[in-house]
Amino acid sequence: MKPTNTFTLILLLVFVFSGYNVEAQKLSRKEKKILKTIEINNAEAIEFLKEVVNINSGTMNHAGVKKVGDVFGKAFENIGFKTSWYDMSEVNRSGHLFAETSGDKGKKLLLIGHLDTVFEADSPFQEFKMVNDSIAHAPGGNDMKGGNVIILYALKALRENGLLDDAQIIAAFTGDEEASGKPLTISRRDLINAAKRSDIALGFETSTGFNNATVARRGSSGWKLEVSGKRAHSSGIFNDRVGAGAVFEMSRILNEFYNKVKGEQYLTFNPGILLGGTQVDYDSELTKGAAFGKTNVVAQTAIVEGGLRFISEEQKENARAKMREIVKNNLPRTSAKVSFIDSYPAMGPTEGNHELLKKLNQVSLDLEQGGVEAYDPGKRGAADVSFVAEYVDCLDGLGTMGTGAHTPQETVNLNTIEALTKRTAILIYRLINEK
Repeated sequence: MKPTNTFTLILLLVFVFSGYNVEAQKLSRKEKKILKTIEINNAEAIEFLKEVVNINSGTMNHAGVKKVGDVFGKAFENIGFKTSWYDMSEVNRSGHLFAETSGDKGKKLLLIGHLDTVFEADSPFQEFKMVNDSIAHAPGGNDMKGGNVIILYALKALRENGLLDDAQIIAAFTGDEEASGKPLTISRRDLINAAKRSDIALGFETSTGFNNATVARRGSSGWKLEVSGKRAHSSGIFNDRVGAGAVFEMSRILNEFYNKVKGEQYLTFNPGILLGGTQVDYDSELTKGAAFGKTNVVAQTAIVEGGLRFISEEQKENARAKMREIVKNNLPRTSAKVSFIDSYPAMGPTEGNHELLKKLNQVSLDLEQGGVEAYDPGKRGAADVSFVAEYVDCLDGLGTMGTGAHTPQETVNLNTIEALTKRTAILIYRLINEK
């Protein structure tokens, strides 16, 4: 069940952050065989990661995203999964890869990854390169091709030990997680439909360490602020005929956002791009633009686009209401409007998510990897798992470890992949064998 109000939400956050006192149990004979298989396959898994990292799959490189999907699709077919490609050209995106095995044994699982990265075809950061014997610079290797590889090789180990018979598992790798296609009713339709056929969703976004997992994620919303002023010679600025101009009005609004909207726990908002002047040309799809203006001309136009992060729908709507109220109180001879675009919903820290964390904690203790506690949702961005949180119990942050995600310094820690794959495989094995 999802929390219904802020008080319940706070109680659940306190509860899930409290940790667990669970004793380690012995691994079964079958579980030990799974671990041995993962050890044997680990070198192959790292080579596979290198292969897919070296294929550029920036979100808007549609052919590259499809190529990475084809490589993963063939690998899933080789372990007995049926694959499907859902074309998303109608929302100007490449598409999604789904790999599925059917059955009605134990819990029905949805395993979530994504094929795209933030590094487009023109990025200088394109290649997997070793830094030392354990760390590699890898565009998208941490966020999140490494997580996809963990999913694949955990399932491969289970298949090679004959342990996937009569289990329903859906691996869903979206092709536009970094910049989702709009409308979301189309771009996330197939993911939501898969969730409605599942009991549990596990997300393999970047791990924050062996001792943390994600039971709650903030939602994400876009906002756009458009301001108009009266174009005139700058000598007349501030008089009754000319007024304040678009740039001063934009400055007023952003300053009041900072002073009057910020402050709530888990609520953040960021103006990511600003253009202002006599003339502004802005491409919202590519988030690029140009502005022209002169120091002796009062600015006629200003545009800002930004993001808003929130832990609940209530918090999101309250912030939007405050922003709308600020935007209405215009400086002389200016006007402004703010619009919002929903992107990722919030994933609340529900009781079901908490129960999943307890199960992961037990697996980790049994593997002598240490206890697992809930990670602070204020330190995580949005992710695809949030779209399915309304329908199933969820856990995220199960992917690879590394640093510098979304930057040209992104790294992946290769020495942790084997242990994280083991943890994933044992968790999946236990879930699909629950009565």
